[in-house]
Amino acid sequence: MPRVKGGTVTRKRRKKVLKLAKGYRGSKHRLFRTAHTQVMVSYRYAFRDRRQVKRNFRKLWIARINAAARLNDISYSQLMHGLKLAGININRKMLAELAVSDSKAFADITKQAKAAIAK
Repeated sequence: MPRVKGGTVTRKRRKKVLKLAKGYRGSKHRLFRTAHTQVMVSYRYAFRDRRQVKRNFRKLWIARINAAARLNDISYSQLMHGLKLAGININRKMLAELAVSDSKAFADITKQAKAAIAK
């Protein structure tokens, strides 16, 4: 009885990994073992960074809101507190967009927040 080599299955699996490793530098896109290791590491990075993207955007929005708020003589935390007291439900993404693109509308919102704090 001849031995079983499993050539087509192995080749298909290895080609799949090398296709995923396309564009990697050096032996990481040529040699199966290093390519497989790098693909597995890349999957870990992708999994982690899908969550980190959300954190990074929130940090960016807060930084933009804080900068615009301080131009209107109020801190970020006071602005968010005032918005809550005023009953204005606007998320940070939209607030940051207003801060960047429409400073007059942002100034109006900060006035409402200041008024709510003063009450």
